[in-house]
Amino acid sequence: MFDTNPFTDLAKRLAETVPADFQLLRGDLERNFQALLQAHFAKMNLVSREEFEVQRAVLARTREQLAALETRVAALEQQLPSPPTI
Repeated sequence: MFDTNPFTDLAKRLAETVPADFQLLRGDLERNFQALLQAHFAKMNLVSREEFEVQRAVLARTREQLAALETRVAALEQQLPSPPTI
């Protein structure tokens, strides 16, 4: 669902901030940071930019179709005979 590269980069930067005494644990910390970041972002129900753009295009097409249908219905309503008055 997510591009893991930003998580990898961020996890690496976080691991680099660890004091020198803990540098031996850096690989483990990087993996743990990455897993933690992915888990928290997954809970946020975020979508990728690509998914967003696809849905935006679908919505735009749907709006165009709706506008065309509204115009068509209005034209058909104009063609109907007037209802008789009672």
